[in-house]
Amino acid sequence: MSFLDWLKTADLFPLWNSLRIAAISCVLVFFAGIFCAYYAAKLPRWLKGVLDVVLTLPLVLPPTVCGYFLLLLFGKTRPVGQWLLQYGVQFVMTWYGGILAAAVVAFPLMYRTARGAFESFDQNLAYAGQTLGLSNSFIFWRVRMPACRQGILAGTVLAFARALGEYGATSMLIGYTPGRTATISTTVYQLWRNNDERGALCWVLVNLAISTVVLLTVNLLEARQKKAVNA
Repeated sequence: MSFLDWLKTADLFPLWNSLRIAAISCVLVFFAGIFCAYYAAKLPRWLKGVLDVVLTLPLVLPPTVCGYFLLLLFGKTRPVGQWLLQYGVQFVMTWYGGILAAAVVAFPLMYRTARGAFESFDQNLAYAGQTLGLSNSFIFWRVRMPACRQGILAGTVLAFARALGEYGATSMLIGYTPGRTATISTTVYQLWRNNDERGALCWVLVNLAISTVVLLTVNLLEARQKKAVNA
């Protein structure tokens, strides 16, 4: 059976679930990363160093450790998890719990990239806007963000790719339930465990295709940024 034949008959829920988890978590990480990066860039060096350690920890910790910490916080028997259950919110064994797990592990990529873009911003442009009577919000959205757009877009794409390929924290928090919480990564593992190497390989090819597009996008953004700098 060819890959195209498999694609016609396969249950594509893992693809749909992975894409929506990655997309929603990417939106959350985009705004949270920009907010933290903008204010962190303005902090004193020692305080920025402490904040960097805290916000970047998920990048260096094993994903399963991140998932374990999430279970400690949002497990059904934990205080936070029990409090959320009163309002009908449950992150364990639900697809939207995957959004939380993906956002946690993808956040450092967005934060570090956006912070680097903000730190390289020519502050004289902001000062010039202030002398013209422009508000800080106008300067941020119409001056600072366009000037830093290449770095921010690269961080967004990298965060999306990280969220799409997340396995460790996701499997710890939401597990694997076909039609409910299955993602591409967890599906590949389950198919491999069940000796369905053909099915696992097909899902690997799907993930490779998406990852290739993401990496090409990042390379294109970096090339444009270098061209703009050298112009």
